[in-house]
Amino acid sequence: MDNNQPEYLTQMQLSELLQIPVRTIEDWRHNKKGPPFVTLGRHVRYDLVDVKAWVKSRG
Repeated sequence: MDNNQPEYLTQMQLSELLQIPVRTIEDWRHNKKGPPFVTLGRHVRYDLVDVKAWVKSRG
């Protein structure tokens, strides 16, 4: 993947990255408390850059 292209993560990949259950990530999304996400049809994706910024803002 080109370094200039955003890397989008699935819920499972985000779960593995953050070491948090998928169910928690789903709850965050439904309650609008988690990292930003985009939907592509029925698919939810998380931009890695946005995820890192969100994590940094938490600590």
